[in-house]
Amino acid sequence: MPELAEVETVKRYLEKHITNYMITSYEQFQNKLRYQLDEPSTVSSNIVNSKITSIRRRAKYLLIDLSNSQTIVFHLGMTGRLVVKNNMQIKEKHDHIKINLSNNKSLNLNNYRRFGMFYNYPTNILSKQNFIKNLGLEPLDNEFNSNYLQNKLANRNVAIKNALMNNNILVGVGNIYAAESLFKAKINPQTIASMLTYQQTTSLVKAIKDTLLEAIAAGGTTLKDFVSGDSKPGYFKQKLAVYGRDNLSCKLCGKKIIKIKQAGRSTFFCKYCQK
Repeated sequence: MPELAEVETVKRYLEKHITNYMITSYEQFQNKLRYQLDEPSTVSSNIVNSKITSIRRRAKYLLIDLSNSQTIVFHLGMTGRLVVKNNMQIKEKHDHIKINLSNNKSLNLNNYRRFGMFYNYPTNILSKQNFIKNLGLEPLDNEFNSNYLQNKLANRNVAIKNALMNNNILVGVGNIYAAESLFKAKINPQTIASMLTYQQTTSLVKAIKDTLLEAIAAGGTTLKDFVSGDSKPGYFKQKLAVYGRDNLSCKLCGKKIIKIKQAGRSTFFCKYCQK
């Protein structure tokens, strides 16, 4: 599933191609993705003849703000893609939503496993919706610092990797970037979260920020499905230190990277470098 870096990459792509254009029409070819979609006529009345004024990201959600104080919300799920095309191009097999624009382009949601999400809300009530109101801090915000993380971990009797993937604490850090950040901070992913020292917490905050910034600069990580809107893969895969590298040599010490299961997810780390 795309994580923060991948969604940020898509956001930056969309900013270049659809900001400041009017929505001229809305087409819906599927009535259900992860959840039931609103009726096309309802969505059309909310978004058509409005201008796209800004594009934001909150966690793994893409928020497209409109001039009429409405916001379109996308979540890509596991295989979703948002692609800008010439609006006369032939519909592809798994295109489910098409938003036509005044520059003769269209924004298309393609999602062959249909785990994506599409919503439309008045902007002023968006933050009150269940899927967004309890989200934790953005890891690249200044408010995400050593003191914040230390306080959030103080009573957490869970492995630190699991804590990092708790969206009520921190958003957008999934399996890949949690593993890579813990390696960069030299922390064993099995360490109980409340046992981290302040020095370790400081190192971890820096590692998370550095890892995400590197990944965004590389266009995210493509392991299987992810490509940006211009169909380019993310090149951060070439820089992965531990994720997906079980039985390969650690880039620091030369010992074998190992793989374990944590909360049903694969975890990769070097037990010699990560204490």
